[in-house]
Amino acid sequence: MTVVDTPFVPRTPARRTQPLSLLPFLWISWRDPIRMWSERHFNEPQLHGHSVLGEILVVSHPEGVRHVLTENAANYVKGDLQRRVLGPMLAEGLLLTEGDTWRRARRILAPLFTPAKMATLNARMAEVCHARVASWSLSAHGRVLDIDSEMSGLTFDILSATMFSDELGGEARGFERALNQFLANGARIDPLDVLGAPDWAPRLGRLASFRSARFFERRVTRLVEARRAHIEAGGEAHDDLLSALLLARDENGGPGLSDEEVAANILTFILAGHETTARALGWTLHLLSRQPEYLARLQAEADAFDVSQPRWADNLPWTRAVLEETMRLFPPAPTMARTALADDEVGGQKIKAGATVIISPWILQRHKLLWDQPDAFKPERFLPENRKSVDRYAYIPFSAGPRVCIGAAFAIQEAMIALAAILRVAEVEAVTAVEPRPVHQITLRSSQPMRLRLRARRKPA
Repeated sequence: MTVVDTPFVPRTPARRTQPLSLLPFLWISWRDPIRMWSERHFNEPQLHGHSVLGEILVVSHPEGVRHVLTENAANYVKGDLQRRVLGPMLAEGLLLTEGDTWRRARRILAPLFTPAKMATLNARMAEVCHARVASWSLSAHGRVLDIDSEMSGLTFDILSATMFSDELGGEARGFERALNQFLANGARIDPLDVLGAPDWAPRLGRLASFRSARFFERRVTRLVEARRAHIEAGGEAHDDLLSALLLARDENGGPGLSDEEVAANILTFILAGHETTARALGWTLHLLSRQPEYLARLQAEADAFDVSQPRWADNLPWTRAVLEETMRLFPPAPTMARTALADDEVGGQKIKAGATVIISPWILQRHKLLWDQPDAFKPERFLPENRKSVDRYAYIPFSAGPRVCIGAAFAIQEAMIALAAILRVAEVEAVTAVEPRPVHQITLRSSQPMRLRLRARRKPA
């Protein structure tokens, strides 16, 4: 069922028609990697070639994605480039580890993210969301909010409540500032990393973000150490994810996670969980401000929302569809890179060991061979009656295969509850006709703060 005759098409970067030479490639890789893709990438199933990175294969068809991420996943590892960019903060976390180290950590962490465990967090998530929305003090005249900042604060509040039992107190702004500084500087692809320069060569972005990275590391390390001491002294364990991480054990009989591994995984959850969900919520509210028909659908669902119901999510089909369509158009993690350990063949193309294989949700989820009106906002694609027609490997906002995001269920649940809490009380209106420009800074962000007017709803008596 379509609710609009002319779907909204959000702004996207212009697509190149000519290959990039070395200097423009290095500049765009550093400033905004999604601008490097050409029109061919969105029209052809895969593209093979050589660049300063060596042999590269960009795979944009479901069979190839399935092969790399699932069927032959053991042959593909996170490349040196990603470890160089994120390694200073996340080296011991689930996002970057490989082999037996990764398998052990995944085995220990998986029981903490089961559907049953996630269901125990519903009420706390809803409580936090209602408190944040109430703090806006919306009136009939409305307030113009920096949606990026507010969604960061909201998802950080949820993370603090569910992971740390609110022990972070009022530090949301400090964490947000440090995260923004890290993403704007330290998390960029430095040209020296692309060129394979030695680690001792100074990276300007890393130097500029040193203080923010240290802020994260020190604050999280203190939390872990304090909680460990509390547990070992016989104190009552908090019912949150931090205690669960510290108490988790390997079902194969090995030791649990070290304090360093716990801290690295908390930092991973902040970057890969809190940050990505905040961006998904921001883009969702922006798109709803442009499409009042869909906004009305979600408001009707929000009015009947009751998180205490055992199958509450079944009553929010449009909310989930809008969220999934947003993540199709604006995937929180726009690109994944893998390095082949051995020779292989993908989609009929033979590649050598050491080749870089790129799977980009930004391309895949807007590909002209896979989607009708690929750049248009059409949430009905993801309604229950249509969802089965979406190929599992054509839509991968949380990746796929063995390394699918362990927190995917947490993120979807959090975002749906947050949207329902906001839209139950608020109208969402654009304040400018100028469209925000997406930029790739690890996550997919707006180049300028997204500002929207939120007005108190007038509900019929």
